[in-house]
Amino acid sequence: MSDVVAVGGGRYRIERRLGAGGMASVFLARDDELGRAVAVKLLAEHLTYDEGTRARFVREARLAAALAHPNIVTIFDAGDEGARPYIVMEYVEGQTLADRLRAGPLAPGVAIDVGMQVCAGLAHAHAGALVHRDVKPQNLLVRADGVVKIADFGIARLGHSTRVTEVGTVLGTAAYLAPEQAAGEEVTAAADIYALGAVLYQALAGRPPYSFETLAELVVRQATEPPTPLREIAPTVPVALERVVLRCLERSPHARPESAAEVAHELALASPEPPTQPLPSRVTAATRVLPRAEAGPVVRGGRPRARRARLWVAVLATLAAAVALAGLGVAASDGGDDEPAPTRVERVEPGATPEQGARNLAEWLERYSG
Repeated sequence: MSDVVAVGGGRYRIERRLGAGGMASVFLARDDELGRAVAVKLLAEHLTYDEGTRARFVREARLAAALAHPNIVTIFDAGDEGARPYIVMEYVEGQTLADRLRAGPLAPGVAIDVGMQVCAGLAHAHAGALVHRDVKPQNLLVRADGVVKIADFGIARLGHSTRVTEVGTVLGTAAYLAPEQAAGEEVTAAADIYALGAVLYQALAGRPPYSFETLAELVVRQATEPPTPLREIAPTVPVALERVVLRCLERSPHARPESAAEVAHELALASPEPPTQPLPSRVTAATRVLPRAEAGPVVRGGRPRARRARLWVAVLATLAAAVALAGLGVAASDGGDDEPAPTRVERVEPGATPEQGARNLAEWLERYSG
């Protein structure tokens, strides 16, 4: 138990420890002002005077606080308590995906459900040029109702900011590191897509894509060996789902899906069964996968026209579902009890190109999905 009994001038009373790492501990606390449970992340005492670690901790609060999304843990407050920085965040009652996977692999439909929610959160972060850099089962919190939230932006960085860690420094958890990240090279949003692929591979196969003893061995294996095909380990995995996961695990960032949004589209098409989560958040997540190329940190060359045409068809199909739901007054919800009032739905403005139309559609969905 921490020797700190409360933070925020006594507002947040520490009740018990939820978990601990090398950098910080997380506690369940009570927000006396609002009468709710919160989680308090407190920097380890021995790191209080480590300026580099302290800077990363403060950056986590600032970066994550700028994100407001149902699939990202919400930051409520931050400050210092006796010179020790703390972050107050949403308390997610449930378990980590790592805890869940100890019971065994996920069914393909459940894995797709988890993956699409993670895609939604990543797409939102990437739209703000924020790269998480440590996507792993331990940082994915699963509520009892199945909602997945991305946590721990402690080593995230803005694509347009000065890095706290320079190229050549490896941060992140080895089993989920993209090849360029493991080699200490420049890291973009494509590294988060690789990590998501590694998480889905483990969720379906029961083990990560590569086994290794050292980081050097991982780098060599990633450079010389493709991952074992999923269906050789788990034959019940649909071919289309295997294809999506292995695309995420491509060695070259340019060979991976262009965005978390694209991954969400492909996961939806690969689903062998109906989604287990309410559709409104799914529709929003799937279409936010179509950001402008210049909005994200990853820039690639053009894609074949046929592929863009197929993507446009998927967008139109998504729009049809969204219109039907909007007409029923259905909106995305982050767990509130009150039903939203029916909304008058305006038509989507057509675009001169599929890309412009997709952007208009994404804006339309954001306006009408609450």
